[in-house]
Amino acid sequence: MPISNEILKVEPRATMVKANKKNKKLDRKARRQTEEEELALLKKRIEEFQPEDTKETSQFQDYPITEATLRGLREANFVSMTDIQKRTILPALKGEDIIGTAKTGSGKTLAFLIPVIECLIHNNVTEYDGLAALIVSPTRELAVQIFEVLTKIGKYNAFSAGLVTGGKDVQFEKERIGRMNILVGTPGRISQHFNQSVGIETSNLQILVLDEADRCLDMGFRKQIDSILGHLSPERQTLLFSATQSDSVKDLARLSLTNPTKIGVSSDASVSATPDTLDQYYIRINLEDKLDVLWSFIKTHLKSKILVFFSSSKQVQYTYETFRTLQPGISLMRLYGRHKQTSRLETTTKFSQAQYACLFATDIVARGLDFPAIDWVIQVDCPEDAATYVHRVGRCARFGRSGKSLLMLMPSEEEAMLKRLQSNDIEIKNMNIKKNSKKTIRPQLQSLCFKDPQMKNLGQRAFISYYRSIYVQKDKEVFDVESLPADKFAESLGLPGAPKIKIKGGEGNKEKKNMSRQLMELEQADRDGEVKSDDKKKVRTKYDRMFERQNQTVLSKEYLNMTGTEIRKAKDESEEESDDDFMKVKRTDHDIKDTEIPDLSLPASKRAAKKALSKKLSIKDKGNPTKLVFDDDGEAHPIYELEDEEDFRKKGDAKDQKKEFVSKETDMMNEADVADKALAKAKRQEKKRKRKEAERRMLEEDDSGDDEGVQVTLGAPDLERDLESLDEEIEEPKLKKPKWFENSKNSNNDGDDGVVEIDEPQSLEDLEALTSRLINN
Repeated sequence: MPISNEILKVEPRATMVKANKKNKKLDRKARRQTEEEELALLKKRIEEFQPEDTKETSQFQDYPITEATLRGLREANFVSMTDIQKRTILPALKGEDIIGTAKTGSGKTLAFLIPVIECLIHNNVTEYDGLAALIVSPTRELAVQIFEVLTKIGKYNAFSAGLVTGGKDVQFEKERIGRMNILVGTPGRISQHFNQSVGIETSNLQILVLDEADRCLDMGFRKQIDSILGHLSPERQTLLFSATQSDSVKDLARLSLTNPTKIGVSSDASVSATPDTLDQYYIRINLEDKLDVLWSFIKTHLKSKILVFFSSSKQVQYTYETFRTLQPGISLMRLYGRHKQTSRLETTTKFSQAQYACLFATDIVARGLDFPAIDWVIQVDCPEDAATYVHRVGRCARFGRSGKSLLMLMPSEEEAMLKRLQSNDIEIKNMNIKKNSKKTIRPQLQSLCFKDPQMKNLGQRAFISYYRSIYVQKDKEVFDVESLPADKFAESLGLPGAPKIKIKGGEGNKEKKNMSRQLMELEQADRDGEVKSDDKKKVRTKYDRMFERQNQTVLSKEYLNMTGTEIRKAKDESEEESDDDFMKVKRTDHDIKDTEIPDLSLPASKRAAKKALSKKLSIKDKGNPTKLVFDDDGEAHPIYELEDEEDFRKKGDAKDQKKEFVSKETDMMNEADVADKALAKAKRQEKKRKRKEAERRMLEEDDSGDDEGVQVTLGAPDLERDLESLDEEIEEPKLKKPKWFENSKNSNNDGDDGVVEIDEPQSLEDLEALTSRLINN
């Protein structure tokens, strides 16, 4: 019976579990069916949606977008659409290839992120389908910004997204990149993962996005982009977005675009206009006055948010370090490509959150980054072309806000650069500088370079990097190296003279700069292998290899240059001296005079020998020894130098000088005496305090010793055992040794008369103790 009752109780529970599972399956099927129906309706709306309908719609909810994406857009405060979003989202949802160009700050990021998310939803992409969307950005900061927007608007979708950029742990990315549906990254790191990571699968790629496409397609990233395209299927959707665009047929053919829809790109202009709310100015200025004008501008705009562009990172470093030392009164920051990834992200965040700040940066900040509420964009160095100008000034006046820009042009750059800007419908006004508002900082820069060798080194590197940046420019009509005033420019940087410039490479530096370090190491290894293959005929022994080692000490190469033992190939005599030989000692033959050679012959007499061996006699003829001191210039002087008589008489009467000297020395001695007395008094007080402290501790120890009692075990039945322990713990006091006079006086009274006084024994133990005592006596 109990068994049957238990079975009866279990059967209904099992049926309930099965019923719940069945209901969940039905709910899941119903939910999936409704989702499929909604997707079918959205696809139908997309097909029926006409371009004319975009004029009437101005909000995201009016477009055929899934509810999960709309919810993410509402929570991120994206409600109304911009012009580029209205014209781009619908063709992208239909699967067309797009080349999109719009003004900076017009919302191009959402124009391609929404189609990316919707494309994956309509194609039923799951986490097991691998990589389905790839977004390529030219800079790390822009990639981080795109990924942050993607996580905001796509958090209610079930896709996995990843960010891969340089400066992060490659192994950490390799372990997780195979599970990503959407991948955002820079060209170099994406190409590295495609070539090295095992788990990544690109056969299911649906859509490719190139943000700032003109920068991604130029010479700097050509190898990386070609490597990425080699892993992708040509049957994909491709979206190109930028504020400026390249209509090169070769570039478009590389991307396998099929009848792309051009949005915002006219056939006769390759550069779009700047924002309407942007006030653009330029000033005509000499090269040596740029830092003075920049300093004066910052000092007069302390309640503004300023972004300053330079042509090289070395100029950014030097300007940041010098201005930070001079302290203009505003928070200064710097950002360039050679910084670590964590530092770059930290600087980007700080400048975005700051109300008043000044950021010195290179063109790495010129594209796509959204810094809120920038008031001024200052271009200290002329931009490479009109497209670079558009991207630079586009960091302000974004999303309808107002902003101002200032371009510094040298007389040799003014006419040609203004023509380039006017041909691209960019109106720029001339601004004059008041002489009263201009302040020079050349003395301060010279002082900094004189005191700090590191600052001088930064100034020299900034000088050289600027000349190199002008030399590698393609537009020689704008950029003319020969017209640059080297001496005046060096003086404006605080340098004592113009450093020597050695330019290598030329236009190929941009390609080498964006090349990954691993590729550079491989190319170097290939070159070394070719050199070794040429030298195969030469027999090399282990001794040759031993003498060719240069890693034995820290300065091994320089030491070998000094000693002349380095084994290297002979150079042509006409070859210029390299910078690596800065520690090489060049020896010359000197004429040695007989008078300079000391007399090393043996002394002829005993007196001469004694004089040579005696230190006292040897210096007797040379006069008294004098101790020398060195001044700041390194010249030696005796400690006590006699003043010229004429200078002495000019100071006045000798007696007056004597009185003045004596009074001055007396005052000094009195001051020193007061200080010495105070120090001696302090030492005496400290010594007295320590003595009293020692006496107090001794008294405390004596008092504690008198109060100590003898412990007796409580509840012990054996009284004799307690008494024995009491006798063992009580020690006999040590008798003080009598003095000699006490022994003489009390010898008769205190002498030992042989009588022993004892108490009457009460027990057997007392008798034994008495016996032993008598025997010992």
